[in-house]
Amino acid sequence: MSLENFEKIRSFDNDNFVHPWESMKEVGTNSRTFAEKADGIYLYDENGQKLIDGPGGMWCVQIGYGRKEMAEAIAEQVYKMPYYSPWNMSASPSALLARNLAERAPSDLKHVFFTTCGSTAVDSAIRFVHFYNNVRDKPQKKLIISREKSYHGSTYLSATVSGKTRDKDWMDTASEMVHFLPDVNPSIRSKGLSIENYLEEKVKDLEKAILQIGADKVGAFIAEPVLASGGVIVPPKGYHQKCLEVCHRNDILYISDEVVTGFGRLGHWFASKEVFDIEPDLITCAKGLTSGYVPMGACLISDRIFSEISGDDSKNSSFSNGYTYSGHPVAAAAALKNLEIIEKEGLLEHVRQVTPHFQDRLHGLRKLPLVGDTRGAGLIGCVEGQIVDSDNPKALEIDIKIGARIDRHCQALGLIVRPLLNMCVFSPPLIINSKQIDEMFNILELGILKATEDLQRERFWKDMNEKT
Repeated sequence: MSLENFEKIRSFDNDNFVHPWESMKEVGTNSRTFAEKADGIYLYDENGQKLIDGPGGMWCVQIGYGRKEMAEAIAEQVYKMPYYSPWNMSASPSALLARNLAERAPSDLKHVFFTTCGSTAVDSAIRFVHFYNNVRDKPQKKLIISREKSYHGSTYLSATVSGKTRDKDWMDTASEMVHFLPDVNPSIRSKGLSIENYLEEKVKDLEKAILQIGADKVGAFIAEPVLASGGVIVPPKGYHQKCLEVCHRNDILYISDEVVTGFGRLGHWFASKEVFDIEPDLITCAKGLTSGYVPMGACLISDRIFSEISGDDSKNSSFSNGYTYSGHPVAAAAALKNLEIIEKEGLLEHVRQVTPHFQDRLHGLRKLPLVGDTRGAGLIGCVEGQIVDSDNPKALEIDIKIGARIDRHCQALGLIVRPLLNMCVFSPPLIINSKQIDEMFNILELGILKATEDLQRERFWKDMNEKT
């Protein structure tokens, strides 16, 4: 394609394509990178530059790009039957996938409700909690407890229970339906406070909230095993177990949001049981379910709670929630092939094998003067810049400037990072090998050093907190 024709396409992007989280100040004037081709762990931009996909799309490209067997499975299903109505029919791919997920899920999470993405999976989980308590004659038991820095989606309900405050600056949510617990990031705990005492403090936050609200009014607690978009925050060990115990003592359901951590990101099909030793009541998932090849999500529901409101205990109720594309046969075929590839190629074992090297390289960046913290688990990580004093009126401006500079330098060097203010987050395709991990972090280190040099030449540097 000629440069002239491509600039025309860029104008279409600016004039007509409203992107997620669109900045209204910059709308129509953006110069976004175009991903025009992809293979393995690499994207190729409009100029043909080869770029390591550090974020793995949007935390989702588990098996990597360009998998011919995925294309064939999708095409075969399209030719065979591209759609059916899930309201009054079913189809083999959907039923097979439901069984496949039930067999991989922890404990008794054997009922699978298919959705279109992670947001609608969370939305459906919350609606099921409300439905569950209505059928049990507990119509007041509806409030959801969530956490600061959490992200659960952008539908109305899933955005309501998300705890990233800046996302809500200009958007409405049903704030009366949710209560947020304080940040669970161990790196911000008070100086001298042990991790054990911090853990107890965080569990008490949940207990106090339930006491304050009333257990008879709380329907569920929703928690990502690792808070991904909030900055890859890993709660202290034992946190999820203790919180689940508190919930079950108070007849409160536990929703484990595994939209990011599911399907190998932490080296297991699901992280809830294998990594964090919990058996939640509901699990939401999406992203890695199809490796991003086509949209799909799911909400898994335990036999225990399903049995309480079905059969003779159903009161002739219907769970009136669903989507035109629930259990879409093409998406189901893609998911089945994706899970087959993960299993056949031993990607879960591979992730567990390369995780120590990934985490070592990640934490090795702490030596850089611009880096304030590094966090991670499995093949997910975050590099956070020095914390700027929140009282500084330029704090947000500085954070954005740091992230943008690192992003620009890394991309010029051949790496896509996903800047979240002053944080760079990573969740590369699970197929990444040790050599490619080194390549990725070598570029990131150089990008951070180049950004540091930029900031040292500019007035913003004096506004940064001095690293101790």
